[in-house]
Amino acid sequence: MTNIGDALDQPSWDGDTCAIAAGPWLPAPAISASVGLHVAGCAVVAADPALWSWVAAAIFSNQLVLLASGMWPKSQLLGPNLVRLPENSALQGQVALTFDDGPDPAVTPRVLDLLDRHSAKASFFCVGRKAATHPEIVREIHARGHSVENHSWRHSKVFALRGLDGMHREITRTQEVIKSITGRAPQFFRAPMGFRNPLLDPVLARSGLRYVSWTRRGFDTVRSDAGQIVRRLTRGLAAGDLLLLHDRTAARMSARPSVVIAVLTLLLEELAVRGLRSISLPIALEHGQAEKHGYRG
Repeated sequence: MTNIGDALDQPSWDGDTCAIAAGPWLPAPAISASVGLHVAGCAVVAADPALWSWVAAAIFSNQLVLLASGMWPKSQLLGPNLVRLPENSALQGQVALTFDDGPDPAVTPRVLDLLDRHSAKASFFCVGRKAATHPEIVREIHARGHSVENHSWRHSKVFALRGLDGMHREITRTQEVIKSITGRAPQFFRAPMGFRNPLLDPVLARSGLRYVSWTRRGFDTVRSDAGQIVRRLTRGLAAGDLLLLHDRTAARMSARPSVVIAVLTLLLEELAVRGLRSISLPIALEHGQAEKHGYRG
């Protein structure tokens, strides 16, 4: 199978094809306050070196707060974070199914078939290296009307600890690979495991990406009871919710099938019973922007 990623060691994507512009980067108030604290601390120590221990304690506490915020996936402290669909989508009974960590040749095609059966659309947050290895699956995701989004190049457990250059390389390389396969660059980014580096936002802004987490998740990568996962996902489920699943080989009820197939079968049936319909993130956000500017359609 051809691996197109080997030809993309120097990413060149410029982000100008993003239909939903993320806009220029503006530091979150917490980031601005942190910078101000560091500057003020330096000034205080310069004026009175004897106060260095108090300044160090304040800066250390500030770093702990930022670290804790980065490890809380739904936090808005470090910058904008899409955790629910726009109000317009909620009023229309829409939710968003999102799938992380693929594409997986043993799982993703079956997920696509299930979604087709229920006329449901979803967003797939693909790992760049896997997308490069299985371009035909990524192409099929796009061809069936779903969106292909960015989930970093390697899905490293230490992604949130990388510096600006490291994050930029992972994100832009994934942008380049997915755009070369589908003809459209991703518009959204989700960090591996939902852990967010305080310096991530300027990297996303440079690539025209919006940050996304979720409203609810079922922990389908660590649990094998499909019924339990579905109950967790649907307890308190409401229109506008953003659900997280994984289209990769993970927890299994037995040797086969992958638990996400059993979960998705039950979940799609439950959505139909509740009168809810899954759409992709770009469609939801486009509708939300149209509503904001006074358009209806």
